[in-house]
Amino acid sequence: MYSRPVIITALTALVAQAAAQSSIAAASCSPTLTASYAAPSVAEGYVARLIAQNLTTPRGIIFDSQGTLLVVEQSSGIVALNIVDSGKGCLSVGSRKTVINDTTLNHGIALSSNGSTLYASSSEAVYSWDYSAQSQTNTSAPRVLVTNMTGSDHTTRTLLLPQHAPGLLVVTRGSTSNLDAEAEDINTGHSQVKAFNLNNMTRPYDFNADGLLLGWGLRNEVGIDEEPITGGIYGVENSVDEMTRQGQDIHQDNPGEEMNFLGYLNGTASPNQGRNFGYPDCYSAWKPSDVPDFNGTVGTQFAIGDLNNTLNDTTCDAANRVAPRLTFQAHMAPLDILFNTAGTAAWVTFHGSWDRTDPVGYKLSVIEFANGQPVEPANSSTAAVDIVTNADNSKCPGGCFRPVGLAWDKSGRLFMSSDATGEVYAILRNDDNSTASVGSNATGTIPAQASGSSGIGTGSSASASSQSLASTTGVSAIALFVALLALVV
Repeated sequence: MYSRPVIITALTALVAQAAAQSSIAAASCSPTLTASYAAPSVAEGYVARLIAQNLTTPRGIIFDSQGTLLVVEQSSGIVALNIVDSGKGCLSVGSRKTVINDTTLNHGIALSSNGSTLYASSSEAVYSWDYSAQSQTNTSAPRVLVTNMTGSDHTTRTLLLPQHAPGLLVVTRGSTSNLDAEAEDINTGHSQVKAFNLNNMTRPYDFNADGLLLGWGLRNEVGIDEEPITGGIYGVENSVDEMTRQGQDIHQDNPGEEMNFLGYLNGTASPNQGRNFGYPDCYSAWKPSDVPDFNGTVGTQFAIGDLNNTLNDTTCDAANRVAPRLTFQAHMAPLDILFNTAGTAAWVTFHGSWDRTDPVGYKLSVIEFANGQPVEPANSSTAAVDIVTNADNSKCPGGCFRPVGLAWDKSGRLFMSSDATGEVYAILRNDDNSTASVGSNATGTIPAQASGSSGIGTGSSASASSQSLASTTGVSAIALFVALLALVV
């Protein structure tokens, strides 16, 4: 016969187990949308829920003050998605409405802090409109803010309104080719990130001639965000394709993609700000052993091509170029970075490779932050932890999601666009906590890796089995609880 204390201890454990299972069940709901490809694999503790389909190449996304998701549809305009929240993590789109009809818009989007001004970009210019969140309409004609950015190849112009520097607008501009020789000239404006003062405008800014330079030599810094505690500006860069060094093809795993620290806009001094970050001469190693005549580590910069007295690895040292804060696997193509409000995590979308035999990327990852910096050192190869991945990258790019834009809603839930599939996902925690709670002050919220068996997908058998398991285990726990209660009584 069990003693009363032992039984009470067992009852307490069962209550905790039942509560945990209840949270898992609470994050489950019957999906109304099903992807045309294998359901994503999701890390333990997370849910990836498909909430929107049939969009036209969705890129940048942001929530307005009324909780409506604004989406840039590339070569179409901006559409408003009205999100229906049925509780227990069940989200769907109730209606759609065209906000801006402009086929030149292709990626960038931002909203003023009061929600009354909408910003978007084409390859040539940045525009703004007066905006009503109540009616989901622009209430003015477009105003041209920044011009003279036309170019080929990398044509997206990402926008950021930093909270620590109100009145400034950050604009990113990539290269005009894989190896853009004009980017070596600071006066061309190619491969640069700049900030423009919106408070004292008398005319549209010329990107090449105007603005505060945050950094140059940045091949294609598509993703950019402000670390919320210190105000530091971080970007993620797509590096060069088809690389050779000393006549040897090293492009499969080199150079690495980058996370760069570009300094501050709030008056804090930084030695990084306004400097050259390497392109088109210098690149960061991902697999150093494959780089001939090189003794560096992950993240160390090296020179491209055939080395000589003018161009060599000395050109790329810390005195001449700024090395990345973190380096990622080559060709994963990071397209967005988004911090949580606590500054404990940065989420990054990796759009996916084309210049590699075995596809890489096609996933959403998270990087742990503390005190304004990544927790991992600059030579880390494990800083980015996968949360949502494709079940089989060999099916990519044609048979998988390709993540692009990220946005938080007011409840701290993370939303992600997939341009190739015309979709939007919501990324949730299955313990009822917000996705935004992840990071260095929340032990256990960053898992070891994504797992196909632990997440709830998009209507796949994995989703059904996860719900069934929670339900069955919950019933068993209740039955045992009743039996032990009888013994106590």
